[in-house]
Amino acid sequence: MGGTQITIPNPPPLPSHLPDNVLDLAVQIERQKLPDHVRESLRAFQRAGCYIAASMIFLRDNVLLQDELQFSHIKPRLLGHWGTCPGLILVWSHLNVLIRNHNLDMIYVIGPGHGAPAALASLWLEGSLERFYPGEYDRNATGLRNLITRFSVPGGFPSHINAETPGSIHEGGELGYALAVSFGAVMDNPNLIVTCVVGDGEAETGPTATAWHAIKYLDPKESGAVIPILHVNGFKISERTIFGCMDDKEIACLFSGYGYQVRIVEDLENIDDDLQSSLEWAVAEIKKIQKAAREDNKPIVKPRWPMIVLRTPKGWTGPKEVEGQIIEGSFHSHQVPLPKAGSDEKQLQALDGWLSSYKINELLDDEGRPTEALTRVLPEAEKRLGQLKTTYDPYTPLKTIDWKQFGVEKGTDESCMKTAGKFLDKLFQQNPKTLRLFSPDELESNKLNAILDHTQRDFQWDQYSRANGGRVIEVLSEHNCQGFMQGYTLTGRTALFPSYESFLGIVHTMMVQYSKFVKIAREVPWRGDLASINYIETSTWARQEHNGFSHQNPSFIGAVLNIKAEAARVYLPPDANCFLSTVHHVMKSKNKTNLIIGSKQPTAVYLSPDEAAEHCRRGASIWHFASTPDPDSAGESVQDPDVVLVGIGVEVTFEVIKAAELLRSIAPALKVRVINVTDLMILIEESKHPHSLSKPKFIEMFTADRPVLFNYHGYPTELQGILFGRENAERMDVEGYQEEGSTTTPFDMMLRNRVSRFDVAKWALQRGAEKNGEVKGKLEELLGEVDTRVKEVREFIGNEGKDPDDIYQLPKFK
Repeated sequence: MGGTQITIPNPPPLPSHLPDNVLDLAVQIERQKLPDHVRESLRAFQRAGCYIAASMIFLRDNVLLQDELQFSHIKPRLLGHWGTCPGLILVWSHLNVLIRNHNLDMIYVIGPGHGAPAALASLWLEGSLERFYPGEYDRNATGLRNLITRFSVPGGFPSHINAETPGSIHEGGELGYALAVSFGAVMDNPNLIVTCVVGDGEAETGPTATAWHAIKYLDPKESGAVIPILHVNGFKISERTIFGCMDDKEIACLFSGYGYQVRIVEDLENIDDDLQSSLEWAVAEIKKIQKAAREDNKPIVKPRWPMIVLRTPKGWTGPKEVEGQIIEGSFHSHQVPLPKAGSDEKQLQALDGWLSSYKINELLDDEGRPTEALTRVLPEAEKRLGQLKTTYDPYTPLKTIDWKQFGVEKGTDESCMKTAGKFLDKLFQQNPKTLRLFSPDELESNKLNAILDHTQRDFQWDQYSRANGGRVIEVLSEHNCQGFMQGYTLTGRTALFPSYESFLGIVHTMMVQYSKFVKIAREVPWRGDLASINYIETSTWARQEHNGFSHQNPSFIGAVLNIKAEAARVYLPPDANCFLSTVHHVMKSKNKTNLIIGSKQPTAVYLSPDEAAEHCRRGASIWHFASTPDPDSAGESVQDPDVVLVGIGVEVTFEVIKAAELLRSIAPALKVRVINVTDLMILIEESKHPHSLSKPKFIEMFTADRPVLFNYHGYPTELQGILFGRENAERMDVEGYQEEGSTTTPFDMMLRNRVSRFDVAKWALQRGAEKNGEVKGKLEELLGEVDTRVKEVREFIGNEGKDPDDIYQLPKFK
């Protein structure tokens, strides 16, 4: 059976069984009739925008239809999405009037990022492309020709909104994130309004579903506002949307329940009056809510923020029907409504009729510039949607503090998270309006609660944490946390996202999309720096006190490793002082994606603050205190070790140190070098990452030919890939998380995944015996002794349900 075929354009939803009086929840306003000259200007902008957007998809020549349209004028590859464009252009035109009327600072976030033709057409009309691409996309016939003919071809703008698009703060390829990004952008931006169009297909995604709740985290005293516009055009790529099949009663009930005032705009005959009046209503409601909080000092409890539901046909103003198939008002208009326009005479003629209907030559002067009738709705240049400075050069660096004052004593046990929490508490005090923390409900569990000593949570629907200027937003949606962080960072501020290790993977693709945006932004000369996005990963697989196998997943490391080397940074500091140094570093870094992994439980502190600073600067170093001493050089270790043991990560480094302690006791003849790596990127082959160790430095540290064991926190295959290409890589073995786990003791996790001190010691004995005759002669005896210790520990854990009391004693070396 074939797919269902619709029989009428724009089919209405089936009626619901809700009582009619729930429609009272939908806001009714007294619509104001626009002055004729404003309406004419709006319609001129809309006609011109739709013409340019459609032409960008189809035309390679004859862009103003000055000649008879021919097959040779059609692009060989028709790429782009038409269906959403008319609605996006409609909104853009009305936002111009709104900005001009109120002198607003406004950003337009477009959720349907595939609607790039709409954005680019509008940016050309308002002069923003000319501002940022002078001589290329000027407002004249040549600039328009360049825009139309270069779209979706090599060297031109891509088919989706990205960082090359002026005014954009959102990579629009993957749907679902626009709304959360919008709310993050207005936090601590009290004069900013973000209008966010959410497509009704995008609205089906999980991230969007949870982002509707973001109003509950918006303090009107300190932050701006978002005007969400749910654009219901009824169709996705080949099917109707959920929201397109909901009637007005269902829509009003749903969003009223979320906490919004819902205004439904659907009068197509009077769409300009309806939409402009609704936007004016929305701004008035926002100002009322903000005034109560800012001037009257009586913030409204659970304010009902405004939102608009815009019902317009998909592909509006495009072809009505082609070859008996409904186009406008159906999914057939989603991408290319006339896919055979370059080879089929009927479709070519349909395209000619469609484009000619906009009468573009009435809207441009003889030199191809927009007429005054079209541009009179535009606000001042610096207020236009493509030119607001907040969207392209907003960075405000943090006021930094000396982290060493929070350092802890070498030779003690300290929690990386507790130590970092005290530092971050001070950092928040120094930066009360430019720093935020977004986290799932894990701050206390992750032992970062010292942050709350001088600030609070920000949850406006909770009487205990509303209206207090809190810097911490905890919401049990990683998608919201990521979206808020992106919006906050892309508008110039700095954010931190701590999480359980196993669940950061939920935002894997969001992080990738963001990194793509920043990659392109770094290549665009008119975009300024941004703070890095910063993840803290704790409650790791190695120390799951209350949880089990489901909470054991270090895969987010690999996600970060796969993005561009210029941006990717993964740090695994081995102790509390190194963790402090690393957090201090990343919070002042720019344009990076930083992942820091640490332990919330007390663990050994190996280095003083000064030593930690130097170790982190290098990214890795030989730990002479745990290596076999050089009898001829005090404080140094042997220059010709039998084996090299490397720890990368808190718990697995402790196991390496304990293995070295054990080996010094049972096999003193074995010459061991111990190394810690805190910056994972230094291991990547020279020239492939900015932090890579040079070949001579790598050999100096890891030797040229001795066996090396990397005891690694993540999946072994990740590190094996990093080491590929290094000198004699076949001599290097990697152990790490092996997908073995349960609700068990921390040391049992080490044993199950073959990263315990006993596993490390056995490897060292076996590989060391290849060169060291004395060890070779005692190898079976030594391995047996290690096996005996393993058996004893396993039996203790099985009998007592806990690790032996001495298992985490600080290592001691004579």
